[in-house]
Amino acid sequence: MALGKGISAGLALLALGGCNGARGEKDEAVQAGLSDDHFVQAGEDYFRDMDNGVRLTPAEVRGRNMWLVWSGGNDRFWDGMSKPTLGGFDLLKIVAPDPRTPNRRGNRWYQLGLVNEPCFKAPAKVDSYGLWRDERDPACPPDPFADAARYPGVAIGARGKTVPVGSYYGEPSGILGLRLFPNPDFDKKAKARWSAARYYADPRYYNDPKLVRPYRVGMSCGFCHVGPSPVHPPKDPENPTFADLNSTVGAQYMWVDRLFFWKPNERNYMYQLVKTFRPGAMDTSLVSTDNINNPRTMNAVYSLGDRLTAARQLGHEALKGGERDNMQFNMFTNSTVLTRYFEAPDQVWTPHVLKDGSDAVGALGALNRVYLNIGLYSEEWLTHFNPVVGGKPITPIRIAVARKNSAYWRATEKGTLDTALFFLKAARPDRLADAPGGAAYLGTPEAVAHGRDVFAVTCARCHSSKQPQAPEDVNLAGSAGPGYMTRFKVWWKWTQGPDFQQKMKALAARPDFASGNYFSTDVRIPVTLLRTNLCSPLATNALAGNIWDNFSSSSYKTLPSVGRSSYRDPFTGAALSYTMPAGGRGYTRVPSLVSLWSTAPYLLNNSVGPFNGDPSVSGRMAVFDASIEAMLWPEKRLRDAAVPNAGGVIDRTTARSYLLVPSSFLPKLPGKLDDEAQKALAELTNSNGDIEVGPIPAGMPVNLLASLQPLAESRSPAEITRHYGRVLILLAKLKAAILSVPKGADDAALRVHFSNLRGDLMALNKCPDFVVNRGHYFGTAAFNDQQGLTADERAFGPEPVLGDEDKRALISYLKSL
Repeated sequence: MALGKGISAGLALLALGGCNGARGEKDEAVQAGLSDDHFVQAGEDYFRDMDNGVRLTPAEVRGRNMWLVWSGGNDRFWDGMSKPTLGGFDLLKIVAPDPRTPNRRGNRWYQLGLVNEPCFKAPAKVDSYGLWRDERDPACPPDPFADAARYPGVAIGARGKTVPVGSYYGEPSGILGLRLFPNPDFDKKAKARWSAARYYADPRYYNDPKLVRPYRVGMSCGFCHVGPSPVHPPKDPENPTFADLNSTVGAQYMWVDRLFFWKPNERNYMYQLVKTFRPGAMDTSLVSTDNINNPRTMNAVYSLGDRLTAARQLGHEALKGGERDNMQFNMFTNSTVLTRYFEAPDQVWTPHVLKDGSDAVGALGALNRVYLNIGLYSEEWLTHFNPVVGGKPITPIRIAVARKNSAYWRATEKGTLDTALFFLKAARPDRLADAPGGAAYLGTPEAVAHGRDVFAVTCARCHSSKQPQAPEDVNLAGSAGPGYMTRFKVWWKWTQGPDFQQKMKALAARPDFASGNYFSTDVRIPVTLLRTNLCSPLATNALAGNIWDNFSSSSYKTLPSVGRSSYRDPFTGAALSYTMPAGGRGYTRVPSLVSLWSTAPYLLNNSVGPFNGDPSVSGRMAVFDASIEAMLWPEKRLRDAAVPNAGGVIDRTTARSYLLVPSSFLPKLPGKLDDEAQKALAELTNSNGDIEVGPIPAGMPVNLLASLQPLAESRSPAEITRHYGRVLILLAKLKAAILSVPKGADDAALRVHFSNLRGDLMALNKCPDFVVNRGHYFGTAAFNDQQGLTADERAFGPEPVLGDEDKRALISYLKSL
């Protein structure tokens, strides 16, 4: 999803811009006459104390450095993101906050969940631009990556004139994963206009889309993946040492809503939308929006070697066209340890990193795509969609174009092998037994053994990369493609029988079962079996012809429909059903249970279990205990207060809010609107020429508007125009209903007016399932509750229901992983 996704895009009519008209844009490095050879990955072992002190080879050191400090020119992208969000998003305000605000360094962890970089302290004074930047501790050595002589930056625009050129790694900001770069647009005119005092205090000044800030902020991959070490937690999370930090555990404490709105405002509907991002979760299509509000957890990276082994068993996919342009291990090394995951020209054995299992082109392709998704080569990327608000038909960014025109992309492709090698060495499990005081939380050997047997029968078919030999006619290996569901159903039926269960129990009882086990098959599970929220499986960015077309396999794109999925009406709780489309949608890949004790809350959006912001062992275990109980006793999960029979929580607005789409974002239409649509547009426009909707009442389901479908699922200009006419008519009705409420009406009265239109709104919703914490009922009576299920869901049959003693034993076993 993206900020403002559904409704703001619909209001702005942004989809009517047609297909991307600019191809083959050159990045800033190429414009400056630089090649990829200019960008040498740094070899200083500056972060040697991180990752539990693991000793690394020079290549692995380069890989970790790339993960933590390389942003590949995306400072250009993040600087531009402040404009479409009207100043709501401003990374410079995050790294250089007013010290009187909650975002200050001494409160940063608990307010934002961001990792304060060691060797910095709170500022005692402003810098030369009047900004409150963290100050480096003089007792620490210099940051080696900021050395402009060793790593000379990209001399474009004002760099080298009114601002320094700097290093291509930028300089440290005081927050791990965010780096500061001189802004090449900060010329004499911009410098003369700059006022730090107004930047902090005057909304008319800092919301001006023409404002040029003295710095641009770049983001490394590590920003969303660095966190406190579960086995070496910091004594004070506001002041960690490098030894307290891990590069790959995932930013599971990050408050993304507060990051994207540096000044939270509940009256802003956009803020209400990002508040649905629970700590540690964000929408991976936040920028290249698919118009589905779909926050997902930021992945921990564990046991990559074991995951690749699982991929060799079950992750076979076929590539076509631009998919074949992805880099593979074979292009860098002759080591058979890594070359066995690709056979030229088009066969790959790949892990599935994204929650929907879409990135299926190889491990290096998955790594490289992440850099695009955080803004690398934005010169081209942004021509394929409208960032944040969406509403323009998305076209694929092509690897061949990036390779031709982006020195940053080519340098990234050269470097990610080293990052993969780093993961292979350093992304090791964090065992509770190795954490300080962790042994006290472990179960007795008898309880663990009992739980292991329960795990083998109930969980291991999906959550173990070590599987018994399947009969030839039920094997999932090589099943991705049009026949996947047929083979999956046969395999699932086998796992419910005594042959699988007896073999699995024997396998799990072996003393080496946990060694080399990724505790996931990494295969795609149909949502008709999981019964989780439908929005993640409905994601569209990796479908054929969409933004990540080159980064998903043809096997993924030809996956069949999983059938009809049940969900609950968000207003009445009545059982409804939705036919999941074919072509890749409808699935969720199996998460790993490695270090499960340290990664709660659960489900793919952190919706099951509480959040306490405490990374200590006791803090993690408190959240684990509550979360795992809610998984195994679903009746303990939160329920919606307004619709108790909805089956779970519906994210609702917490205050009366308003939505504004500035006139500057209104494009020309490819066709002429009919009279009714033109009248609707006029009714939505205020005296400033902006489109405005409000007030939106407190208590309204956020996704009623956030997942509104602004795009016609067609490339036909006539159908696009017709669809937008329907959207405009609906929105005009919505505004008319609000305007007809008597003056002084409370939120209950406003909700009545929304209720009159809820059928129209739901008809245009891309994901009608609003219950965020449902599903994954295995081992519980809830799985066998047939009420409201579709025939496709019932076809998977009943599952054994675990007793309380079995569940407690299973928890003892899970804590040991």
